[in-house]
Amino acid sequence: MKMLYAIQGTGNGHVARALDVVPILREYGDLDIFLSGAQADIKLPFTVKYKSKGLSFFFGKSGGIDFLKTFKQNSSKEVYREIKKFPAEKYDLIVNDFEPISAWAARKKQIPCVSLSHQSALLSKKAPQPKHFDPVGEWILNNYAPTDAYVGFHFARFDKTIYTPVIRSAIRETNASKGEHYTVYLPAYDDRKLVPLLARIPNVRWHIFSKHAHKPYHIGQLSVYPVNNEKFVASMISSRGILCGAGFETPAEALFLGKKLMVVPMKKQYEQHYNAEALRDLGVPVLKNVKKKRLPKIVEWIESKQKIEINYPDSTQEAIKHALQLGGFSV
Repeated sequence: MKMLYAIQGTGNGHVARALDVVPILREYGDLDIFLSGAQADIKLPFTVKYKSKGLSFFFGKSGGIDFLKTFKQNSSKEVYREIKKFPAEKYDLIVNDFEPISAWAARKKQIPCVSLSHQSALLSKKAPQPKHFDPVGEWILNNYAPTDAYVGFHFARFDKTIYTPVIRSAIRETNASKGEHYTVYLPAYDDRKLVPLLARIPNVRWHIFSKHAHKPYHIGQLSVYPVNNEKFVASMISSRGILCGAGFETPAEALFLGKKLMVVPMKKQYEQHYNAEALRDLGVPVLKNVKKKRLPKIVEWIESKQKIEINYPDSTQEAIKHALQLGGFSV
């Protein structure tokens, strides 16, 4: 079987998951890889046959998406040309992790295409729903990368097509320790906003990983680092707690490691509000934004004895088999 694995490259979660998914997919056929988008900080150790700017969302500096940059960097004509010329017909099946070019090309050329992504899990009405309805966000979830069938990953098995998170080997096989620092990853916030704010909390050591910092620097108890996968993993594993966006992979890994966790959903990012609702149900505190008036909530979290640990089983192979079966192949 000739397969294509199409990966969304906006953010690190999709690429981190691919590290475990690719070797398993290769067990079932001849596999090519397509990476779309240009915002991931994790490098794939596999040969990537196709690359594209895709339809990328760009992080802002005040808690949300930079819509102006996103609009400028995305050309609808260029995307349409890419969809039209993409060689989907070379493949018996496309396994898609929320990647739009291959999904629309497969639909146009009637090639089997199945989703294997976190976003797929959010399409189930059995998954926790945000308190507010966002019609644009809902449309994006349903139409950004449409496929014939869906297998999803979420914080719990809310439905029969939903599996627990892919915990990458670097996290699953480590011995976590409890240090004195808190690890921060809020890619939609500028470190120049975070540093003076978090510095107001006395006697707390912070490791801040910023997409906006170009070199490390240290101010008092705060250390700021450019995003680096190995350093981030090392910091997270040895941290006392993790303050991060309401994405999927980092909170899932924090729960697996038994780390104290607080999340801040990105503004205008509907997927993160789905995630925040599911995490809130698990007992994870959710912060509306990172501003001075939220400091008491952060202090309360630091002083709490929060203990949520979920020993997620490794169900990656099972999820992949399910996706391949929905794509029409016996495994």
